[in-house]
Amino acid sequence: MNNFPNITLEIGIYAEMLIDWLMDNFEIGFDAISFILLQILLGIESFLLWLPWWVIVGIVFALGWRLINLKTGIFFGAMIFLVGTFGGEGLYWGLMMSTLALILVAVLVSLTIGIPLGIWMAYNQRIQSIVTPILDGMQTMPSFVYLIPAMVFFGLGLVPAVFATIIYAVPPVIRLTNLAIREVSQEMIEAGQSFGSTPWQILRKIQLPQALPTIMTGVNQTTMMALAMVVIASMVGARGLGMEVLTALGRLDTARGFEAGISIVILAVIIDRLSQAATNRFKAKE
Repeated sequence: MNNFPNITLEIGIYAEMLIDWLMDNFEIGFDAISFILLQILLGIESFLLWLPWWVIVGIVFALGWRLINLKTGIFFGAMIFLVGTFGGEGLYWGLMMSTLALILVAVLVSLTIGIPLGIWMAYNQRIQSIVTPILDGMQTMPSFVYLIPAMVFFGLGLVPAVFATIIYAVPPVIRLTNLAIREVSQEMIEAGQSFGSTPWQILRKIQLPQALPTIMTGVNQTTMMALAMVVIASMVGARGLGMEVLTALGRLDTARGFEAGISIVILAVIIDRLSQAATNRFKAKE
């Protein structure tokens, strides 16, 4: 009576059947997605590596100066330069550019998916009811689990790393876009309707401008979550700072692990402060 009932419920097999069905019926589609993502990723990475180091440092300095203040711009520029000195011969500079390329692609795809989906949820209650529990699952599921379908669909390499990062990072921008559109003043919408504006005009000229500060907060959160995935993404072959952390862990190399870890921290702090400053600028204009 005290023992748990001998009942077996295997729901994982249904997830496996779904993955197999998708692979059997949409393999060409996954190959096309893999090719496109890989070309975009390699193109951005090659461009970042092609740019002289002083141009990147100058861009970071200028952004820090214009968005925050001169001292912050100098500090951020110095920190980016500092990361480049780790490892000797510009090793960590190349690793940082690879990580930045992965983050940029993951964030761009996340925004391309997330902002339209968030708007759709705001306009359609049924879609919100369907998507919300999916987002709950995406945010609470251990991030390592995302690597399994990523590897099944795309094998090893950069593409599954981007795919897993997108799944992990996209929920915040969807949620906050939905929330932002719903919180736009109904009086403003009714005023637009009274002047004969179409739904598209109301969205473009009233709702999106009013919702932009909150949407920018979602962009910030999505960017930080993408950056949080760099070490996990390295487990399926993504190059960059995450791979250095993983290698240091495997070799119990404290010095190497510290340099890679502090490099990720510096990159995360700079991206977070710049994106927050940009969000505050939008809020100030509201």
